[in-house]
Amino acid sequence: METAPTLASIPPDPDAEDAHKTGRKSARSPRIDVIPRGERRRAWTPEQKREIVMESLGSELTPTEVARKYAIGTGLLYNWRRQILGGPLSPLERPTSRFARVEMTPSQLAALEAKPEQPMAPPEPEAPVRPAGLIEIVLSGGVTVRVDAGVNKRALRRVLDVMAGR
Repeated sequence: METAPTLASIPPDPDAEDAHKTGRKSARSPRIDVIPRGERRRAWTPEQKREIVMESLGSELTPTEVARKYAIGTGLLYNWRRQILGGPLSPLERPTSRFARVEMTPSQLAALEAKPEQPMAPPEPEAPVRPAGLIEIVLSGGVTVRVDAGVNKRALRRVLDVMAGR
């Protein structure tokens, strides 16, 4: 009957590294595998960026859908939008703010001058309109239930049962 070899009976491999042979004070770190992504980082030309940004500003696709279409993050797309729309590469000219010319007739001017400026009062709340066919049910204990003629019969029955304590 053979016995399994013990650690003491296995001769050491002269080529195997040992923590004491590496010259380091700590033990050897475990092996790390680096798995690269399938593709390298892409470089987008300014023209490509402009086209993608313009597509994201259109009405056909949302910015998120455009980002998915080109396999870019939405954060990158919004950075491009900020850079292109606010920078020197802007395909859109932002209009400068200007005052609008207003012309008034003499009668409009007279109406403004005759009417002293008063603080605007809040509009009066409209009185609630009572629906036609209102039914009022007075239960014992002073509880009143009001429903209109279009009430669901089953729902009304459940409410009345609950109010009656059944």
